[in-house]
Amino acid sequence: MPLPPVLREVGVLLEPTTVAEKGINQAYEIQRRLKLWRPERAAVLGSGTIGLLATLLLRLRGLEVVCFSKRPAPYLNSELIEALGATYVSSEQTTLADAAAAHGPLDLIFEATGFSPLVFEAAKALGKNGVLVLASVTGGTRTTEVDADVINQGFVLGNKVMVGTVNASRDDFVRGVDDLVKAEALYPGWLGRLLTTPIAGLDNFEQMLRALTEDTDAIKVYMEVT
Repeated sequence: MPLPPVLREVGVLLEPTTVAEKGINQAYEIQRRLKLWRPERAAVLGSGTIGLLATLLLRLRGLEVVCFSKRPAPYLNSELIEALGATYVSSEQTTLADAAAAHGPLDLIFEATGFSPLVFEAAKALGKNGVLVLASVTGGTRTTEVDADVINQGFVLGNKVMVGTVNASRDDFVRGVDDLVKAEALYPGWLGRLLTTPIAGLDNFEQMLRALTEDTDAIKVYMEVT
């Protein structure tokens, strides 16, 4: 008997949801030190699974959100962003600094691109009292030049914070379930649209690997097992 859609979606999406959940909750927890921190505007860098879910969670918290990603709209990911009432911006058409000027000041930036130089652009674009959350793991030996004095001064005088996030706790999983159920109620069918690529059974692992490495339109590749 097939699972009800909401249970299937929670089962497949809960773990990546906790990555976004952990990072966003960390931002709120850290800025309790400011007592009156009330974030209104956020940016999500990257529109993969984590970026989409981070946008969802921020919208559930009532924030205005701009998602900054490479590929020009329209395509499925940009449509999913806009379906949440958020704004999609392509990095091929504008810079992060210009996006921040148009949609900021940015109280929270959630980075999920895997492109490390963008971290330093985000550090400059972050608004006063803002939090920059780093959620992507990068490899290689990429180097870049940074405006070290500008970033340092901005963080010290602007009460800004940069934090990495990993290893969600049990509480993050509990909150993740609550938020996914809430999302299904507020945005019916949205979660199901993330499940782009079902693979039937463990025997088809080669098909799964091809989908993960070759299908540029796949958002969430998952296996259906009985």
